[in-house]
Amino acid sequence: MDIESARLIAMALAAGLGVLGPGIGIGLIGGRAMDAIGRNPDASDKIVSNMILAIVFTEALGILALVVSFIIKFVG
Repeated sequence: MDIESARLIAMALAAGLGVLGPGIGIGLIGGRAMDAIGRNPDASDKIVSNMILAIVFTEALGILALVVSFIIKFVG
C-alpha cells in the first residue's frame, strides 16, 4: 500500500466517523426538543432557541472533522 492510498483511507475514516456522531446528536437534540414542545407548548420559543444553539455547537464538531480530513488529504 502506498502513501496516497493510506491517506485516502484515513481521510475517508476521519470524515465518515467524524460526521456520524454529530449526525446522531442532532437527531437526538431535535427529537428531544419536539418532545419537550409537545409537553409544554407555551415554552416553545425558549426550547427552539436552545435547540438551535445546541445544534450549532454539535455541527461545529462535524465541520471540524471535515477540516481534519482535508488536512490529512492535502498536507503531508
